Amino acid sequence: MSGNFKRVFGAIKPVIGMVHLGALPGAPLYDADAGVEGLVAAAAKDLAALQGAGFDAVMFGNENDRPYELAVDTASTAAMAFVIGTLRSEISVPFGVNVLWDPMSSMALAAATGAAFAREIMTGSYASDMGAWTPDAGRAIRYRNSLGRKDLAVLFNISAEFAYSLDRRSLADRARSAVFSSLPDAVLVSGQITGEAVALSELETVKQVLPDTPVLANTGVKHETIKDVLSVADGCIVGSSLKVDGDTWKPVDPERAVDFMRRARQARGG
Repeated sequence: MSGNFKRVFGAIKPVIGMVHLGALPGAPLYDADAGVEGLVAAAAKDLAALQGAGFDAVMFGNENDRPYELAVDTASTAAMAFVIGTLRSEISVPFGVNVLWDPMSSMALAAATGAAFAREIMTGSYASDMGAWTPDAGRAIRYRNSLGRKDLAVLFNISAEFAYSLDRRSLADRARSAVFSSLPDAVLVSGQITGEAVALSELETVKQVLPDTPVLANTGVKHETIKDVLSVADGCIVGSSLKVDGDTWKPVDPERAVDFMRRARQARGG
């Protein structure tokens, strides 16, 4: 197991809850009337609900910045840093960041905020809703190190959402190759879009070829499936299932969050 991953999460199968920030300045859905203060207030409520429910970690992401970009506006990263910095004293669990879909901005944000981990698409070539997509893991990991953050755990999503892989190797072969060539601290397996479940068979296949690398379910984990997911995966990231009515774009429902973590603890044997 990666030293960075183990240092952040210990020996448990971590359950990471998403704090989906509202649309940021410059994004089409940004609420200028509520302003950045509104972003902070909404994030604070979601953070409190997740920590109150006992999540092992939280991750801040900009899922509301639609249409998505492959190279985000500087204002997006700056606004995320402001929100996280404002809430920093209230964060009591390890936290991560993800600036969709920009590895360099994710590394920069992690360094600026002191995040323990970052998630991103780091390898592969895709035809996507955002156009041709070819991330550069070598550049991003070197940038992380140049920022003095060799300790930052980097979680590689190897099955990009909103995209079709142009690499015709199997998912297992792509996962195995990414671990060999690009040094991820963990591998994430996703469904096609945010909130859509990854097939359990895909998790099983990837885990079989990566017995010594943490493999996490990245999307679509639900209350009814958490037991099965954790029987295979080394943890999961969850967002939509915790929201009011299970709607990605609504706030975290504290009762749904509590129920989810109760089931997750049972699945982990207490």
